[in-house]
Amino acid sequence: MTARTQLLDREVGKALSALSAAAKKGLGDPVLAELVMIRASQLNHCAFCLDMHLTLARKNGEGEERLGLLAAWEEAEDLYDGRERAALALTEAMTVLTEGFVPDEVYEEAAVHFDDGELAHLIGLITVINSWNRLMVSRRVPPGGYTP
Repeated sequence: MTARTQLLDREVGKALSALSAAAKKGLGDPVLAELVMIRASQLNHCAFCLDMHLTLARKNGEGEERLGLLAAWEEAEDLYDGRERAALALTEAMTVLTEGFVPDEVYEEAAVHFDDGELAHLIGLITVINSWNRLMVSRRVPPGGYTP
C-alpha cells in the first residue's frame, strides 16, 4: 500500500471544525446532529468519523439500539421520529449524489420538519461531515484517534 500523509493543514482543520460547530449549534439538537454524521460516515465508509461520532452520540445520551440500527433506519420505522427520518433521508440524498440532484420530495419532507434556519444548518452539517469523511478516507486515517 502506498504511504499516505496523516497531515491535515491546521487552517483547513480549523475552518471545518468551525463550520461543524456552527452547523451543530444552529441545528440545536446534538443527538440528531450525531445521527446525521454517523449515517453519512457509514455511507462514506469512514471508520475514523464513525468511531468519533458514535462516541459523541453515546456521550449525548443516544442508545445502543438506535445506533445499531441506524444503517437500516428506513426499516426500523418505530425507532426514529418523522424529523429524524427526514434528516436521515436528506443526509443520504446529499451524500450519495449518483442519481443527480437531491429529489424534490426528500427536500420538501425535510422542509416540513425544519424551519429555514434549521434546514440551512442541517444542509451545512451534512456538507461538512462529507468533507471530513473525504479527508479521512483519502488519507486512510484509522479509527481510535479521537478522544473527547
